[in-house]
Amino acid sequence: MFRAALISAALFVTSSLLAEAQPAGNRVKVNGMQIYYEVSGVGDPLVVLHGAYMNIPSMGAIIPKLAETHKVYALELQGHGRTTDIDRPITYPNLADDVAAFMDAVGLKKADIFGYSMGAAAGLQVAIRHPKKVNKLIAASVAYDAEGWQPEFTAFIPQMTVEMFVGMPFAADYRKLAANPDGFPALVKKLIALEHEPMAWEADVKAVKTPVLIVTGDADVATLEHSVAMFRLLGGGTMGDMGKPLPASRLAVMPATSHTAVINQSELLHAFIEPFLKGETPKGMFD
Repeated sequence: MFRAALISAALFVTSSLLAEAQPAGNRVKVNGMQIYYEVSGVGDPLVVLHGAYMNIPSMGAIIPKLAETHKVYALELQGHGRTTDIDRPITYPNLADDVAAFMDAVGLKKADIFGYSMGAAAGLQVAIRHPKKVNKLIAASVAYDAEGWQPEFTAFIPQMTVEMFVGMPFAADYRKLAANPDGFPALVKKLIALEHEPMAWEADVKAVKTPVLIVTGDADVATLEHSVAMFRLLGGGTMGDMGKPLPASRLAVMPATSHTAVINQSELLHAFIEPFLKGETPKGMFD
């Protein structure tokens, strides 16, 4: 999402490896855009939202893994992948409203949502702005306040330029799928502006009733302290084994994991996500 500079060519290598496994795509008109999406699997509906500069293939093996037990709706957000762009800033509230309108367009009254990076923040805003549409939310590599970023990333944001990203390897990959092959500079400009958008959602997060699984790398772009603070806002961080049910929300920390390495660990991600969606908890001595 925010990791504009961190979403590197490594995330796009996965796209070529999984290209043959991708289901046929569809398009639906949403808020003036033609949103591209793919449906796979059978089961309860699960909407998947990618990170900045990404698309469905670059989400890697986690989508087909989730499709083993869920009906997955993977979509490409404004200006990304095969979805068209419009004359509108990319903001988290805008993306959230697009997701809600997409769900209406394809007949999804309510669904679980899994978002990574930018997609996680968009998913969090769906839970804030359209709570009746979200059953459970998995937010991987997310923040609710700009003060939660690692100092190195905060210092890097003012240095971001369109030229910097146009020269990166994934700029060429963008042209392979894009509705407008020449639209990459305009997309970069909007995503840099997104990094400068105000982000201070503490009160909104504290009011969220949707169960949330927070997934973070121990070397992610958000600090560990920020992830723990978010978990506490959602009612987590209490002691178990005291005769009370565990909080509905959960926190999972992936070891030796940077921001871009989070999405590449599909087996570990799935091991966190599936029990959460099923409502399963490890048994303790007093259970």
